[in-house]
Amino acid sequence: MSTKTVIESGKAVLGIEFGSTRIKAVLIDENHTPIASGSHEWENQLVDGIWTYSIDMIWNGLQDSYQDMLKDVKEKYGVTVTKLAAIGFSAMMHGYMVFGADDEILVPFRTWRNSITEEASEKLTALFNYNIPQRWSIAHLYQAILNGEEHVKDICFQTTLAGYIHWKLTGKKVLGVGEASGMFPIDIATGKFDEKMVKQFDDAIADKNFGWKLSDIFPEVLTAGENAGTLTEEGAKLLDVSGALEAGAPLCPPEGDAGTGMVATNSVARRTGNVSAGTSVFSMVVLEKELSKVYPELDLVTTPSGDLVAMVHCNNCTSDLNAWVNIFKEFAESFGMEVDMNKLFGTLYNKAMEGDADGGNLLAYNYISGENITGMEEGRPLFVRTPNSKFNLANFMRVNLYTSLGALKIGMDLLLKEEKVQIDKLLGHGGLFKTKGVGQQILADAMNTPISVMETAGEGGAWGIAVLAAYMINTQGESLGDYLNAKVFAGQEGSELAPNPQGVKGFDDFIQIYKAGLPIERAAVDSMK
Repeated sequence: MSTKTVIESGKAVLGIEFGSTRIKAVLIDENHTPIASGSHEWENQLVDGIWTYSIDMIWNGLQDSYQDMLKDVKEKYGVTVTKLAAIGFSAMMHGYMVFGADDEILVPFRTWRNSITEEASEKLTALFNYNIPQRWSIAHLYQAILNGEEHVKDICFQTTLAGYIHWKLTGKKVLGVGEASGMFPIDIATGKFDEKMVKQFDDAIADKNFGWKLSDIFPEVLTAGENAGTLTEEGAKLLDVSGALEAGAPLCPPEGDAGTGMVATNSVARRTGNVSAGTSVFSMVVLEKELSKVYPELDLVTTPSGDLVAMVHCNNCTSDLNAWVNIFKEFAESFGMEVDMNKLFGTLYNKAMEGDADGGNLLAYNYISGENITGMEEGRPLFVRTPNSKFNLANFMRVNLYTSLGALKIGMDLLLKEEKVQIDKLLGHGGLFKTKGVGQQILADAMNTPISVMETAGEGGAWGIAVLAAYMINTQGESLGDYLNAKVFAGQEGSELAPNPQGVKGFDDFIQIYKAGLPIERAAVDSMK
């Protein structure tokens, strides 16, 4: 069947993801191949000290990205989209969206970026004996209660950005389990919000007499493959302002960007994981069992199928490395040379592989912003050496590559060394891996685990949620992991690099210097304002 026929017969599947700077719409065919896409750029706003996106921005962005995708379809295939086989929405996780009896938002959307819930985070972590990060929705709710905010008594519904979009297009107050796991802890046995912790929360706020309990205001939790409602007439008009789109398409459970990233990298099975390394770096490892204790450095979320995932999230990765590469660019341009940035990155990254395995006793911190893993509330990028350190270009670049994974290494060591978690496959994606064989090898050495890099569809999370929507209508009862292996990624092996024993020891030696030097970073934060 031609692509044009797939679209005309309503067999194409749509995925839309709301990222923090871009909303992306991707249309896929029956083979899960992207056939058209559209996007809309947007940026959060700081309003009254709160990072937010307005309701108008959300709808304008959704509609614009969809229209941009329609334009792409028209240009490529000369047809109009009138029917879809399935739809899925995903978005950045966490944050705070609460609605009153009239279904209107009570306070502006508070995104995951807001670090205003420290008190709530600490108290809930102690109450549940379960790590509740500041960005989680329940931390935002509890902080609003602790602050005595007037609107709390009027809450009728709390959800996330993905849940909000889905609700308005289907009328269904539901969330995919992966997204829900960033609102409130999930009971892995049931795939629903943990009832014991729900009761603990309700008991803790009983004296407030709000007139609601958590189960009254939270969405229903669904797992991948379940039908999460259909596109209503009103929803179709909200999505497609041209009015061409028909109602009735089924929707999969709305998911978070972590879950769609796992799908897009084929890392939803147990003992697998992925590392996303760009401006920030985070790892997701699918666990076989609960961890033995609470670690503030490890967030526990789930896959879209409800399997437990340990997440290590670090604020800093390549920004300082990129800043140093730009210095070399300026140097070359000062001599009148034209600089190809891809060649410059490739040359410097490959130079790093000539350096000493331990980085020559050099030390760097790439903290452009604060780093929660090491307890730094602000960032001070630093480069430190002793008079006897082996200071040359190869070691300089090697250490800057090492430090981009330093905080991640500390978090992952808790999993791999303290908890003895077994990983069969770890997949790397993002800008750090662009130069073939360098970032990939350094990550393999840092984690002491083979790292694969795949040439997958470059549409990321939007493609991932489209695949989840396709899974919902096509599954024959097989698990999501089996479906991805057999139907989506079959034949895509990617390239794998094993850890180099010398590199493993070298990175371990570096991380000892890195940990020992943290008081230097602390002094820089305190002294240099």
